[in-house]
Amino acid sequence: MKHSRKVCSLLVAFFAVPVLVLIAASAWAAEQSAEELAKASQNPIANMISLPLQNNTNFNVGPENGAQNVLNIQPVIPIRLGTNWNLITRTIFPVISQPPFGPGQNTQFGLGDTFFSAFLSPAKPGEFFWGLGPIAQVPTHTNDRLGSTLWGLGPTAVALRIDGPWLYGALANNVWSLGGNDKEQYNNFLIQPFVNYNFGKTGTFLTSAPIATANWRTGDWVVPLGGGIGQIFKIFGKQAVSATLQAYYNVVHPQDLGPEWQIRLALTFLFPE
Repeated sequence: MKHSRKVCSLLVAFFAVPVLVLIAASAWAAEQSAEELAKASQNPIANMISLPLQNNTNFNVGPENGAQNVLNIQPVIPIRLGTNWNLITRTIFPVISQPPFGPGQNTQFGLGDTFFSAFLSPAKPGEFFWGLGPIAQVPTHTNDRLGSTLWGLGPTAVALRIDGPWLYGALANNVWSLGGNDKEQYNNFLIQPFVNYNFGKTGTFLTSAPIATANWRTGDWVVPLGGGIGQIFKIFGKQAVSATLQAYYNVVHPQDLGPEWQIRLALTFLFPE
C-alpha cells in the first residue's frame, strides 16, 4: 500500500509539471506558419516553450522477448540570459512498463530516473544553432528495475543547421555515476542524429531521429535505423501540435537482450512567442 501511494504521489507531481507548463505558456501563443512551427518542433534548442510527449515501444526485449514501453514527458523551457544568450532547459520524466528479465519476475510499471539538461545557446543563431551544457541523472525511479540508485552527471551538446526545407544535426551526451561501488556505477553515452525534410506550408515533414546508446562499462551498443512522417496541426482552435510516427530496426543490440525494433509515436505541444 505504501509503495502504491508513493507511485501515485510521484505520478501526480510529475504530471503536474507539464500541466503547469501548458497553463503558463498559453498566454505566449502566437500565429506562425505551419512550416515555421514544424522546424521549431524539430529543433531541440528552439527558443520556444514546448511539451513533447514521446512514447517508445520496444519489441523483443530481454530473455523472454517481451515488450517494453517508455513514455517520455519532456517539457522544454527557454530562459533569456540578456540579449545575446538563452538557457534552454530540457527535462525528461520517463514512465516505464518493463517486461520480466528473469524467472519469477512480473512486468514492472512506474517512474524511471529523471534527466535534466541545460543548454547555453546564442539568442540570434541564424541558420546554424548550437548549445552546450550539463546533463544530470536524478534517481527518481519507483522500483530498482527502473533506474539506478546513484546520481549522474556529464556534458551534453547539440548542433544543427536549417538549410531551406532541410533541418539536420545531432544531440549527444555522456553521463557518469557519482559515487557508489563498482557494481552500481554506470558510464552511458547517447547520440541522436536527426534529419528532417519539410514540405513547405502543408506542415508535413519526413523525419529520422534514431537514438543510439552505448554502455561503456559492458561495451553494449544499441544502434537503430529508420524514420517516419510528421504533421503540424491545431487543436482547440489555436493550439499547435506536432505529431510524428516513426519505426526503427536496431541493427546493433545486446545479444539475446534486444530490443530488436521500436515504434515511436510523439505529440509535441508548441507555444511560440
